[in-house]
Amino acid sequence: MELKEKEKQYILQTYKRLPIEVDHADGVYVYAKDGRKYLDFFGGIAVNALGYDNSRVKSAILNQINRYMHMSNLFYMDVQVDLAELICELSGYAKIFFTNSGTEAVEAAIKVSRKWGSKENKSKLLALTNSFHGRTMGALSLTDRPKYRQGFEPFLPDVEHVEFNDVTDLAAKVDSTTAAVFIEFIQGEGGINVASGRFVEQLFALKQKHGFLVVADEIQTGIYRTGKLFSFEYHGVHPDMVTLAKPLGGSLPLGGLLVDPHLVDVLGYGGHGTTFGGNPVSCAAGLATLQELSERRIASHVSKVGGHLKQRLLEFKSRHPQFVSEVRGLGLMLGVECTVDCSEFVSNLLSNGVLVNCTNGNVIRILPPLVIEEAHADNFMSILEETYDAHVSRFNFKEVTA
Repeated sequence: MELKEKEKQYILQTYKRLPIEVDHADGVYVYAKDGRKYLDFFGGIAVNALGYDNSRVKSAILNQINRYMHMSNLFYMDVQVDLAELICELSGYAKIFFTNSGTEAVEAAIKVSRKWGSKENKSKLLALTNSFHGRTMGALSLTDRPKYRQGFEPFLPDVEHVEFNDVTDLAAKVDSTTAAVFIEFIQGEGGINVASGRFVEQLFALKQKHGFLVVADEIQTGIYRTGKLFSFEYHGVHPDMVTLAKPLGGSLPLGGLLVDPHLVDVLGYGGHGTTFGGNPVSCAAGLATLQELSERRIASHVSKVGGHLKQRLLEFKSRHPQFVSEVRGLGLMLGVECTVDCSEFVSNLLSNGVLVNCTNGNVIRILPPLVIEEAHADNFMSILEETYDAHVSRFNFKEVTA
């Protein structure tokens, strides 16, 4: 039986898998069993910050495996504490709670918000329209994406959604009962939508007035993806909590919740827990990854290469305004909004050796490893142009823009 048939027989069909049987991956390339080579601008959905087969991360993993692969969180684990120390020093936050994933980090943030707010009768949680915070029931309650929510009702009580970048709606919905507002400063799954300076300014002004918490979802944007450690740094603000995952574990499962000093005692002993969160092998990989990124001065590299790629994309837009309506994003988190559904076009790019994905129906989401060079960006643009030229006749622009 072929691999695709076995997958269909034995695994729940919740993923539309790409038609590739992966053999191995190296650097910024993925190699299929049929010998084809793909430039990866998908990055494991922002997970593979250092690309593939990084020797430092592999050595850290193997070294930790030879020591021990798992311990209960009732034990002290030096590699876990070392990673916590580094991320707290880099971020300026007081402490971290490790999880297995981003959605679990969001769940932890919900619990901290509710417990913190319980002393002052604050229970309302607000999130933004077009948001995505995960697939567990708490995170899904915050997520405002019908295709993920439909059929899973009812959700958590006392959760509302504010129109993204609408300061009037925000002011109307926050009040003295608000415990926390969850915000992606750049919405990834929602189509690379960037929070406006005016909206963020109003959010923090209302925080001062009503005394609620601000939770930054940096699961996709964090760890230098945008050219800074966190995307909220572009606004000069400091949220009370930050959820992390994606690149934090060096391509292994790891998430985390960073908290400010005034929240470190909210949960207390037994207030929350996890069996696998903060796994020592994942922490070893994460520690090596953060050290490598810091030593490479990756923030400036991402800003430089990301700026180059964005400029090339803007030039592509100016040549093909009937196909591209907007280019947006920061660093190496970019979105190309198309005037047509881009799913077929993304499939055409795949056929031409480039991995990207289509999100929100008409946005090409670009999330390459942070270590790509300008030459990789130029190669991507050449294939993008060639693919467009080969398939432009198939787009019905008049129908879409009418």
